[in-house]
Amino acid sequence: MKKVINWFLHPPVTGQSTILIIRLMAGGVFFMEGILKFVYVNQGVGRFTKLGFPFPETTAHFIGAGEIIGGLFLIFGLFTRITAFYFIIQMIVAVLSTKIDLYLGISPLPLPPALPKIGFWAVEHEIRSDYAQILTCLFLLIEGAGRRSLDFLISTSKKVYSISERIK
Repeated sequence: MKKVINWFLHPPVTGQSTILIIRLMAGGVFFMEGILKFVYVNQGVGRFTKLGFPFPETTAHFIGAGEIIGGLFLIFGLFTRITAFYFIIQMIVAVLSTKIDLYLGISPLPLPPALPKIGFWAVEHEIRSDYAQILTCLFLLIEGAGRRSLDFLISTSKKVYSISERIK
């Protein structure tokens, strides 16, 4: 268990600087989706109510706040592995709670505006952004935030601090 915690808390930070682009994309999407849950009832409380979540208002606000804060964490590269893991779990729950009913044709949410409306191909079409976000977060979970991140600054400042302590 200690190794797992250490793995999450000490991500690699020597990855390419271009990982920033991936973080901006994933973090920006989560950040904007979190804001939408507060601004539009049909994206937040209304959606969670239709899906049958317990305490839909609390759940929508909790998820929305998590997406805003987590999106900012990804953008700035802070706690990247922990945040990416959180978002992977969140996206898997979102897919399971919305797409199975779409497959079966019993979704409480509006059906897609164009064919296919139910079944495998409808799910395949509707899951595309979820799939991209899951894989992007999986990349960040494995590779870490890269050199242009707060994770990098924190990691290197600890090393500089420990080296200066040894010199004394």
